[in-house]
Parts: sequence; structure tokens; C-alpha cells
Amino acid sequence: MSSQALKAVATGGEPQRKLSDMKPKEQVAYLLDSRKGEIAKMLPKHLNAERLLKVAQIAATTTPALAKCDIPSLVGAIGQCAQMGLEPNTVLGHAYLVPFNTKRKDANGHERWVNSVQVIIGYKGLIDLARRSGQIVSIAAHEVCANDKFELVYGLDERLNHTPAMGERGDIIGFYAVAKLKDGGHCFEFMSRLQVESIKEAAEKKNKFPSKVWQEHFTEMGRKTVIRRLAKYLPLSIEFQTAAALDGAAEAGKDQHLDAMEGDFSLVPDDAPYAAAVDEETGELDMPASPPPQVEQQQNIQPGFAGFTPTPEEMEEIQAREMAEAGQDSNTRTRRARGE
Repeated sequence: MSSQALKAVATGGEPQRKLSDMKPKEQVAYLLDSRKGEIAKMLPKHLNAERLLKVAQIAATTTPALAKCDIPSLVGAIGQCAQMGLEPNTVLGHAYLVPFNTKRKDANGHERWVNSVQVIIGYKGLIDLARRSGQIVSIAAHEVCANDKFELVYGLDERLNHTPAMGERGDIIGFYAVAKLKDGGHCFEFMSRLQVESIKEAAEKKNKFPSKVWQEHFTEMGRKTVIRRLAKYLPLSIEFQTAAALDGAAEAGKDQHLDAMEGDFSLVPDDAPYAAAVDEETGELDMPASPPPQVEQQQNIQPGFAGFTPTPEEMEEIQAREMAEAGQDSNTRTRRARGE
């Protein structure tokens, strides 16, 4: 009899179902509920654990592809959203949980494709995070259209005035973001449509395929791009830097490794050199070419939860389910490891 069954008998309860016997949606619900206390400790005051977990379960239910993803990465993505205080996949438009196909190596060095979950930050999420620094009174981003009344002046008497056309506004010609600071100052940034599209094309070139997000949500992506460029002038919170690093990794087609981080969820360590920086020319986030050794080591850790570590029993059951879905068993994996 297993230790779980013995414990259940001793306490007069029913033996728990094995994780591998649960459906993906049930696994998500079980794992999130078992870590509810840990998630609650990370949440800011305006969010509560019950609501976040309910939102996460609804997202997994309404988006079938999420339930088919690597379960630890989904739980890790929820934990990352918890630390940033952003609700994913809601009408607020703060953040989105998106399936991402990536190639990873198992413990034996064999590469395999894994469906993991990425966190995509919406432009409204970036605005919300920027305000939390306490140094920003207001921040906004808008598109400028051909028929709008728009004035942009740089220099000693810089100014930006924008009056949208009441009728047909015409094609989008650019984007701008403006922020008012607590000390009375302000800053703004403008990008032409050509500049924004060049960033879109660069992202698609890195990913080697057209971006569906850019194609379907060009206006929102343009606003987010100009906010990220404005960010280099602003006093930023650690949550904003984390969100920017996540978003930059996703846009570059890189794995966020949300299921392989230990400790906390932050992608911006205390020693700032590994933090993402805004490129002066493009406004894009520069990710370091070679992360420090300790970060490389974190990325090679056996899959766990971002801030969560499954028990050996849970990890064994998760791996058993993954191998079953791939048509493998433990004996097959052992033979491959031996080169048979």
C-alpha cells in the first residue's frame, strides 16, 4: 500500500487519486489548489488568491490548448502573474496565457518538443505596472491617424498635442506614449508607423513566421511598443521590469522557462546586469546574449514550478503522463538512454 493510501487509512479519509489518473484540467485545479497558500503570499492587496485561481481555471477550460500544455509551466505562469499582480485572460487586457511550442532536452540529453505556457503582457498591463512605482501620476498611449490634428515639437520648448478626428480618422501613421511624473515633470515618446512595423518585422524574422498577435492586434501592439520605448525615461517598479523581460522573451520567440525557475518568479535578479534593457535604436528589449552561469543553471533544472517544487510522487506521475501521451514508457526511455 502506498504512503498516501496508508495516510488516508490512518486519518479515516479516502485515498487520493494519482495525479497521472486525472485529466489535464483536473491536474491544473489540483495543483493550483495545493499551492494556494504560496500563491496568496505573492499577491498584492488588490488581488485575492481565490479569484486568481478561478480565473486560471476558467482560462484552462475555455482555451483547450492550455490544458494540453506542460502542466508545471501553466502553474508557473499563474504564479508569475500572481507576483506581478496581473489577472490573465480577462477583459482587463492585462496579461494573456498563450501556448508556446518549444524544444527542450530531457535528463538524458534527448531533445523533444514541449507545449509550454508563455505570459504575454498587454499594453494595459504595462500601464498598470508603471503606475505602481508611485512616481507616475498618469501614463497613456494612443495611435495617431492621418486625419487627426497632431503637433509634435522637440527641443527646448517640446510639446505634443493631439486631437483625434471626429469623423473618418484614416490610416494609422504613428503611436505615442506620454507620462506625467509626481514631481510635476512629463515625458513622451513618438514612433512612426514605419518604425513600429520595422520592430514587428524584426520579431517575425527571429520567430521565422508571421506573428498572429501583430496581425490581429496591430493597434494594441503598437501602443505597447511605444510604452516600452518610453520606459527608459521612467522610474520603474520591479514588477514592470519583470513584465518587460517576459514580454521581450516571448516576442523574440524564446522560452520563458516558467517551469524551471527556483526560488521566486522574478526574471530580474538583484544584480541588475542580467535585467533586460531598452535598445536605444529600436525601443526593443535587449536580452543578454549569454546569461550568467547561475541563470543558465536555473534554466537547466528539471521541470518544476516557478517558485513551486513538485513532490517526487507528483513529478513521477507528471512524467508518466507525458511519456504515455508520447507513446513511451519508462523501459523505452531507459533503452534509449543506453543507446539500444
